Amino acid sequence: MNMESILSKKFAVSHIDIEKAQAYQKRTNGRLEKILVNMGALSDDALPEFYSELLSLPVINLDELEGWEAPDLTGIAQFRKLIEQHWFPYSCVNGVWSLAVEDPLNIEVQQLLSFYGIPFKLHISSTEADSFLSAYYQSNDLLVTNELSSDEEERLKELAAEAPTVNQLNSLIAKALKSGASDMHLEPYQEKYRIRFRIDGVLQDIDMLSGKMRLPIASRLKILSGMDIAEKRKPQDGKIEMKIASEEFDIRVSALPVNDGESIVMRFLRKESIKYDMDILGISGDVRKLIEQDLRTTAGVILLTGPTGSGKTTSLYTFLNAINTSEVKIITLEDPVEYQLEGVNQVQVQSDIGFDFSAGLRSIVRQDPDVIMLGEIRDAETAKIAMQSALTGHLVFSTVHTNDAPSAYTRLIDLGADEFLLNAAITSVIAQRLARKLCPHCSVPHPNSNELAQEYRLTELASKFNLELELREAKGCEECNHTGYKGRIAIIEYLRCDDEIKILPKDKHFPIAARQVAKSRGYRNLVEDGFYKAILGITTVEEVLRVAG
Repeated sequence: MNMESILSKKFAVSHIDIEKAQAYQKRTNGRLEKILVNMGALSDDALPEFYSELLSLPVINLDELEGWEAPDLTGIAQFRKLIEQHWFPYSCVNGVWSLAVEDPLNIEVQQLLSFYGIPFKLHISSTEADSFLSAYYQSNDLLVTNELSSDEEERLKELAAEAPTVNQLNSLIAKALKSGASDMHLEPYQEKYRIRFRIDGVLQDIDMLSGKMRLPIASRLKILSGMDIAEKRKPQDGKIEMKIASEEFDIRVSALPVNDGESIVMRFLRKESIKYDMDILGISGDVRKLIEQDLRTTAGVILLTGPTGSGKTTSLYTFLNAINTSEVKIITLEDPVEYQLEGVNQVQVQSDIGFDFSAGLRSIVRQDPDVIMLGEIRDAETAKIAMQSALTGHLVFSTVHTNDAPSAYTRLIDLGADEFLLNAAITSVIAQRLARKLCPHCSVPHPNSNELAQEYRLTELASKFNLELELREAKGCEECNHTGYKGRIAIIEYLRCDDEIKILPKDKHFPIAARQVAKSRGYRNLVEDGFYKAILGITTVEEVLRVAG
């Protein structure tokens, strides 16, 4: 009898509730019976009987523990990890351990047992029996520990170094790099290990590994990136440096405990392949002229805004690269330093020792720089020093997190920056998003071009900038991994902060007033610049609406 039949026939769970739970299960990483408990459709007390029916295992009740004597666990440190997960050693006969378990479907514990090589058979513990056993082992100081014995740690290292683990991980990394992925996500999902790549800013399902690979692969990544392989309850960060086919890579690794194990994300930083060039960014000619004028100034603040992953750092590096000569001293303050720029003094923020952005900036201005780049303005003190640095003859680049260019003023004032400082120091604000470019090998004319042009007034925009309307759509081929897109392009909202902007009151009405001024000058907002590139056939209307709509 399958799970759905047991739930409906033995526990009177309605088919409607089961269908709702299954629909939710498809969207999330969860188990059907746990979802039904959370919905209130299945009693928590019914789970032992449910597992017993599903797996044909006996149930241990509280009355069966009367007169029970705990087995001798002396010298068996491995059981600490099992007890922590409510898998309790109940008895041992001829070297085979009977375990009373609360959740027999816990794949993490099954992996541990396989890892330890312990012969066992399972019994389901009732709620009362589980509470009794938990209290017993806790009172005997056997419940919680987070340390591995030296033997366990060595075995874990051996498991991580075995050929199947090494080959599987190397294969995934090679595949990610070949496909141009910026990140690889390894996530516990429905008792398996889901592998996803972020390509051109969008996550794509790549593979679904057996749940047995979770522990070995996670352990290998932790060893390679310098993490603690025994720590599974706290987030950890690490770094791997490697060389593949004569190209050097930094891989930033992040491990995060989740409900069903650990989620691990690897971010690939290519040291040599990144080119910081305006042409590669894809900034439109009219906007590029305005930015190049700003870069020729000797003092002021140029701000980039946008959410995480919108390409702000790449744009900042590109701007710095454009003015990076032997006559100019450039110092950056970053968290973290992701790419090395030749001829630029790059400083890493270290908040754990009090060297944050504000402290670092105070030190930087004493180094006599011509140009300063701050990774982000996060507080009032950093904002104040950045503005004052601009007023004392420095060209300052930085970022803030806002949705558009005018909102940068509102954000900085919310942080505590003085309005008069912002008016005096800010040269321009550039809001940015990254839109996927159409694959040049397979894009085709859009069949609904006329309808889209009418709905989004694209004909007027094309006429305004003397463009020929050429809407295209993504099709998909082997060159673009059947996504229809390959590479990304910046879509930009530019705001020149001249006297007309400075005299506007920086109150709640400022963003609207600033947008009206920008429109009167012929500047495009984010959506319009995206549509501008869609009209040219570089991207699609759908992609512009996805990232900036």
